[in-house]
Amino acid sequence: MKPLSTGNHRRRPLLTVLLSALGVVAALCWPLLVYALLSRLTATSAMDSATASSATASGHASPWIWALIVFGAVLMQRLPIAWPLRLGLAGLLVGVSVVSEAELGLRAYPVLVNLAMLSVFATSLWHGMPVIERLARLQEPDLPPAGVRYTRQVTRVWCGFFIFNASIASWTALYADLATWTLYNGLISYALMGLLFSGEWLVRRRLRSSHP
Repeated sequence: MKPLSTGNHRRRPLLTVLLSALGVVAALCWPLLVYALLSRLTATSAMDSATASSATASGHASPWIWALIVFGAVLMQRLPIAWPLRLGLAGLLVGVSVVSEAELGLRAYPVLVNLAMLSVFATSLWHGMPVIERLARLQEPDLPPAGVRYTRQVTRVWCGFFIFNASIASWTALYADLATWTLYNGLISYALMGLLFSGEWLVRRRLRSSHP
């Protein structure tokens, strides 16, 4: 019985890692999934004038759109936030899709994810250890006071980034066409995130070289 129990314990962490990896990949590819689905539905409805006007209305949306909305709500359960907030964001995603247009629900997903990450970083500044400090201590457990102050500042910078990113994502969801929404949320926002990572890494290296 012991070998079976050990095997089960080993499989569970592996399954958790695989599900988390799948969730990250799906979240990163979300704008592309939405663009591919809505472009296909628009092209199909354009060939059928009888259904062209109701392709994305909330009451007549394609089952594929609702399937993707439900999938997005499930993905939100993998976010690193408290479960009541995860359920609340998932409910908000579905609620927006029901009371307005289903397409708006699909477009709102990046906004909600940014707000979720903002809550993680912001609350860590007041409760417990800031997120960036936690990450820094994985490499340097005995972080000096200067490092603690620096990581707190970097956590604040990331809070500002998530506010900015959520604002632009909201604008593209409400006012931009599908191609512009996909370009920003599927490419530009990730490029900006990469620039912030790179810029912070360069600043950190410079500070370490000046304060050995």
